[in-house]
Amino acid sequence: MRNRPARTRAEPDGPQRTPSALETCLDTARTAPEKAHAISVEWIKRTTGEQRAAGEHCLGVAAGNMGEWDAARAAFIAARADAEDTAFRTRMSALAGSAALASGDATGALVLLDTAKSENPLDPSVKGAIALDRASALVALDRTDDAISALSEARAAMPGDPQAWLLSATLARRTGDLATAQAQIEKAVSLDPRDPAIGLEAGVIAVLAGHSEAARKSWQSVLETAPDSEQAQTAKGYLAQLEEATQ
Repeated sequence: MRNRPARTRAEPDGPQRTPSALETCLDTARTAPEKAHAISVEWIKRTTGEQRAAGEHCLGVAAGNMGEWDAARAAFIAARADAEDTAFRTRMSALAGSAALASGDATGALVLLDTAKSENPLDPSVKGAIALDRASALVALDRTDDAISALSEARAAMPGDPQAWLLSATLARRTGDLATAQAQIEKAVSLDPRDPAIGLEAGVIAVLAGHSEAARKSWQSVLETAPDSEQAQTAKGYLAQLEEATQ
């Protein structure tokens, strides 16, 4: 899920820092979500206030990594209610919105994400993640112009994030603006040339623009870099269609 704290790392020439209880729990949620879920439940039972909010944060991440999106949203909302720190509360709204979006509730997600946005987060990664999720919710609600604006905000906040450029290119392609889509997918490729989703989209944009050979190369690259991915299976189908069309 987005907005997780970065894993603790030692400075190259400095002493190691002991991870906090929350950092340890979040690491566990990443590798063993069922274990982190159990830890979080006990943590929540014996704490109040900010400590309880930390436990609820970990519970939400664990639930999300188990695919239990409604439970994740509830945990993040509870964490927000128990916390006083403004930045933390904003992040919990953002995570709750992300969980709601994953569960298919675009309307509920947008309410939570709009709350987070209204609090004007200073962290660019949080601001960008909110904008990306808002764009996805807005697309689901057929609010294309608003989604384009949200993606512009995401790119401004996180210019080095390939997903912001990929989603922008996809939306531009869907609205028929192939020139913009091409420029944006080229930026995404420059940031992450091995991402199969980016390679797949690059091929779709190329073929729609009439550049069949460029499309073939993009889809072939997906097969080479991520042969077991879902995108590779789609790329195989596209390549087969392209071969039929050129025979």
